[in-house]
Amino acid sequence: MTEYGYFLSCEEHSPRDLVEQARMAEQAGFSSLWISDHFHPWTGEQGHSPLVWSVIGAVSEATSLPVETAVTCPTMRLNPVVTAQAAATSSVMLQGRFRLGVGSGEALNEHILGGPWPPAAVRLEMLEEAVQVMRLLFEGGQVNHRGKHYTVENARLYTLPEAPVPIDVSAFGPAATEVAGRIGDGLVTMTPDQDAVARFRRAGGGQKPVQGGLKVCWGPDREAALDTAHRLWAVEQLPGELNQVLPTPAHFEQATELVTRERVAGSITCGDDVDAHVEALRAYADAGFDRVHVSQIGPLQRGFFDFYRTNVLPRLTG
Repeated sequence: MTEYGYFLSCEEHSPRDLVEQARMAEQAGFSSLWISDHFHPWTGEQGHSPLVWSVIGAVSEATSLPVETAVTCPTMRLNPVVTAQAAATSSVMLQGRFRLGVGSGEALNEHILGGPWPPAAVRLEMLEEAVQVMRLLFEGGQVNHRGKHYTVENARLYTLPEAPVPIDVSAFGPAATEVAGRIGDGLVTMTPDQDAVARFRRAGGGQKPVQGGLKVCWGPDREAALDTAHRLWAVEQLPGELNQVLPTPAHFEQATELVTRERVAGSITCGDDVDAHVEALRAYADAGFDRVHVSQIGPLQRGFFDFYRTNVLPRLTG
């Protein structure tokens, strides 16, 4: 049976607000948490981008829910060795209730150190090697590694959870989905694509978990909710590889001027129609997803959690 979690948005909210949302998510009946990992928000209007590892530490003391990064890029801004240390510590803090979601990243977050932004095929190659390095570190003992992209010398993690941290791989296209099936402990993706689920399972994913995420904008006034969604998350409607290659929030602000309010209305559930919210989440269950994480856009967080606790989650889990 599909489970339903909440997606904490580091791009929109301060660290303390994220911790409070985690508490409210548990009280509302959500079964797990995703949390985004960004250096920059997508646009200045979103306005935040706290260090995700600090927030996870606070969340571990505030709730008993499992937590997963959705997703961390362990290849450039964060070296895989440092990522492995952060993930291991997070898992210890959460008493084993942590999964590391990883992906090949976006220039928005990864170019800040001044290096080149490789093509997608190279980024996937780097991700695969990074996952290899992290798995070695999670096993304990001293690690030495000399690969195409990374060198590790005399590295050992002394603070480790009882079991290695599961690593789920994010994918948005066929090549990445096949990599996820080959090297991941699960798949992370954002659309209810039944074909992608099947491709992942054929590529080696078998019965490993498939997780999805989506955004909604609950509110008693649908038009106002749509305005909020368009203002804050028009970026999700950009086509092709723009989300991977644009380098700054200012560039995303320029690009989203082309995204119409009507396009957002066709892709993000807005307002307080219970059936619409249930249908949006149920699409993932119908596509074979094991878990779905939903994120509320904008400031009406408490109203959203009340709405989902009383109206939506009972329909999905009853």
